[in-house]
Amino acid sequence: MLERLNAAMEYIEEHLDGTVEAAELARVAVTSEYHFRRMFSALAGMPLSEYVRRRRLTVAGAEVLDGRRTLLDIAVRYGYGSGEAFARAFRAVHGVGPGEARRGGATLHAQPRMSFRLVVEGSTGMRYRVVEKEEFTVVGRKARVPLVHEGMNPAIVEFVRSIGKDTLQRLAGLSDQEPAGLLSACVNLDAGRAEGTELDYYHGVVTSAGAPGGMDVLTVPAGAWAVFESSGPLPEAVQYLWRDVFTQWFPSHPYRSRPGPEIMRADLSRDGGHADAELWIPVERAAA
Repeated sequence: MLERLNAAMEYIEEHLDGTVEAAELARVAVTSEYHFRRMFSALAGMPLSEYVRRRRLTVAGAEVLDGRRTLLDIAVRYGYGSGEAFARAFRAVHGVGPGEARRGGATLHAQPRMSFRLVVEGSTGMRYRVVEKEEFTVVGRKARVPLVHEGMNPAIVEFVRSIGKDTLQRLAGLSDQEPAGLLSACVNLDAGRAEGTELDYYHGVVTSAGAPGGMDVLTVPAGAWAVFESSGPLPEAVQYLWRDVFTQWFPSHPYRSRPGPEIMRADLSRDGGHADAELWIPVERAAA
């Protein structure tokens, strides 16, 4: 998998002055576009589109300093329809406009070319299982919230508090299959998983009992799921588990992620500082 990812990175470098489509990168990496975007953002720490933009403007910056092409020629070469659009993008990355940079003395910011390699750690194991589930229903309450990579998500904390203990207890009584108990389900995430982008967050249970009045319903199609277990302090243990699944587990297993909700079930300690958690990720067998 890492060899295929690096072939996709080479493709990006060869097409910085042309078209770089996620679908074509996924073809080079022999995976789905959905999984490629998800893997890239987890490994690189930024969305694919942002990396390509930064690399283009890094190479364009070198050409600006070189001085052999006009600024308009450079703008067109790297996909900008006008000198003004190029100048805005250039300034956003480098902090100065291309004209200022060419006049000399400016400090530019470079986005290094990325490649991926295997780092053997082995200090911690990952407990997982793969299960098949028929279509099921998540019943609960839904909110649109921003994505937060580290630390507590204030919007989620406030939303769950607003549901009320009586409603949560009523929901808990409806749980009748795996994943059991109260859980969260995240859907409709931005492909790049950039900090601050929004997602639909459900807080509820998996049940066949139907939805009480006033509840939101999420119908989940049948398919395979990779289920990971974690135990540790909140929220770090849960967030690190999410990261490790995509940076360690997927590159070494014959599966890829597929569209669908990412589900977390957590049993909290009395003080709320520790959790025994299960993370459910929708998966499918990767191409051979």
